[in-house]
Amino acid sequence: MVYRIRIILDASEDVFRDVEIETTQTLEDLHNVILQSFGFDGQEMASFYVSNEEWEQGEEIALFDMSETPGSVRVMNETSVDDVLSEKQTKLIYVYDFLSMWTFLVELAEITEPEDGVSYPNLMYAHGQIPDQAPETEFVGEDLDPMHPEDDMDLDPDDYENLDFDENWN
Repeated sequence: MVYRIRIILDASEDVFRDVEIETTQTLEDLHNVILQSFGFDGQEMASFYVSNEEWEQGEEIALFDMSETPGSVRVMNETSVDDVLSEKQTKLIYVYDFLSMWTFLVELAEITEPEDGVSYPNLMYAHGQIPDQAPETEFVGEDLDPMHPEDDMDLDPDDYENLDFDENWN
């Protein structure tokens, strides 16, 4: 079987790519077709996140397992596309470059039969140009915003007297 997937840049302008991928291919294959179709060089870290209908970020599937406990994080090259996408579970969030936070909404649009003579993954359609910088993204879910954790913890980084650490630790 082949999944037809739309990958949408989370931006105000319409920028998206439609791709086809075999259900047995890995999320690493999907990651690579996203990089190629949007023109990224692939030098940065990336992750997929399982998502619900409200596009809330769920379980992470990382490019590499960098956790403290090896094997505690699912990785792209060991996860097939049909392990995370199905008729009931149609949405993923893809984040590329954790400093710039390029964020894409990935949605299963159709399940079809493979066509003779077509190699997969296959870029079917491209619309819009990717901007020079990643658009601002508002994150929804339990995770803290990694770029501004003080926002989520009611901390004032300039209020040193009320921070709980010894400034003369060394």
